[in-house]
Amino acid sequence: MDFRLNDDQVEFQRTCRAFAREVIRPVADKYDREEGVPWEPIRAAREWGLHGLEHLQRMGTDQDGVLGCIYAEELHWGCAGIALAIQGSSLAAAGIASSGTPEQIARWVPECFGTGDEIKLGAYAVTESGAGSDVRSLRTTARQDGDEWVLNGTKVFITNGGIADVTVVVATVDPDLGHRGQASFVVPKGTPGLSMGKKESKLGIRASQTAEVVLEDCRLPMDYLLGGYEKLQRKLERARSGRSTGRSSNALATFELTRPLVGASALGIAQAAYEWTLEYLEGRSEDGVPLVEQQRVQQVLADVATEIEAARLLVWRAAWMGRNGIPMTGGQGSMSKLKAGDVTMWVTTTLMDLVGPYAQTADCPLEKWFRDAKIYQIFEGTAQVQRLVISRMQRAEYQRRLEEAAGILAAA
Repeated sequence: MDFRLNDDQVEFQRTCRAFAREVIRPVADKYDREEGVPWEPIRAAREWGLHGLEHLQRMGTDQDGVLGCIYAEELHWGCAGIALAIQGSSLAAAGIASSGTPEQIARWVPECFGTGDEIKLGAYAVTESGAGSDVRSLRTTARQDGDEWVLNGTKVFITNGGIADVTVVVATVDPDLGHRGQASFVVPKGTPGLSMGKKESKLGIRASQTAEVVLEDCRLPMDYLLGGYEKLQRKLERARSGRSTGRSSNALATFELTRPLVGASALGIAQAAYEWTLEYLEGRSEDGVPLVEQQRVQQVLADVATEIEAARLLVWRAAWMGRNGIPMTGGQGSMSKLKAGDVTMWVTTTLMDLVGPYAQTADCPLEKWFRDAKIYQIFEGTAQVQRLVISRMQRAEYQRRLEEAAGILAAA
C-alpha cells in the first residue's frame, strides 16, 4: 500500500493547479455574477490538454483512478461553476460508455466534447420533479412506434441542459418494472421535440448551465437506444419473468462510479477555503497576539485540515476501487461523496465563523465558496439518500459475512 503520488501524478497536479490559478480564478467572479457559459475557460482547458478526448483517454488509462480525483479537486479549487462546466460533459460520456455498444461509444462520445478546436457539450438527463434521487420513479417515457422511439417528459436541474450537443436521456419503457424497465437514449441537438425549459438561477455553481430538458413527442431512430434493441428486450424479459441479475440500473451504476469524483470536486472548494483562510489570518492579531498562534484558532484549523484529509482518503479509495473493478459492497462510493460533501459544507461554514463579519460580504471569497459548497450535499444523490444507501449496503455486507462464517463452521 503506497499513498505517495508518482511523478506523473505530481506533475499533473501542478498543471491543474496552474490552470486553476492562471485561467479560472481571474474570471471566476465575472461568470459567477453573469451566470453565463464559460466558453473561454473551456477552450483554454482544451489548449492545456485538460478537456476533450485525449484528456478523457488519459483519465481512462490511469490504473489508480487518482488522476480524475486530482483533476476534479484542483479545477474546483479555482471555481466550482467553471470547473463543472469544463467537466460536465464527462457524465454524459460515462453514461454512453456504461450502456452503449462499441459502435455507439465510438460515434457519440466524441460528440460530447468535439474534436480539434471545436467545442461540444454533453448532458446526462435523469432527474425529474419528484424523482430526483429515486431513479425508480422516473415518469419520462419511451414508446416504440414502428422503427422509431417516441420520448415524452421533462427533466430538471440538468447540467448543460438545453445547450448540449448530445443529451443522454433515461426514460421508462415499461412502468410496471420500475428501474428494470428503463433505458437510455441519445438525443442529438436539434432533434424535433427537444427543447430547453426553465434555465435555473442558482445559489452556487452559477457558471454552470442548469436547465430543464423538455421532450415532446421526440422521435429517435431505433439505433439511438443505448445498448441496442435486443439487449433491452432480454433485460425486460428477465424482469417480467422475475429473474434478477442482481444489477442496479444503468443510471445508478453510472452515478456509483462518478460519486468519488463529485466528492473530490467538493474537496477542491474546502481546500480553497482552508488555504485562503490561512493566508488571511497571517499577519493579523488580537490583543497583540497573532491570530494563528491563538489556541482557539489553532484548534479550528487543525480540525479543518484533518477532516479534509480524512475525506480525501475516502474519495481516493473509492476511485481506486471503481477503476480496478472492486465491488463497493459496503457503500464506499456513497461514503466518499457523503463525507466530502458534508466536510466541505462544514469547512466553509466554520471558516466563515472564524474570519468573522467580513466573511458575509461579496468581497470575501468565503462567501462564494460557501454558496458553491451546498450543492455537493444535494446533487447526484442527497446526503440523506447516501446515508440510506450506505446503511442498506452495510447491513447486507454484514449479513453476507455472517453467512460466510456459518458456512466455514459447518464445513469444519
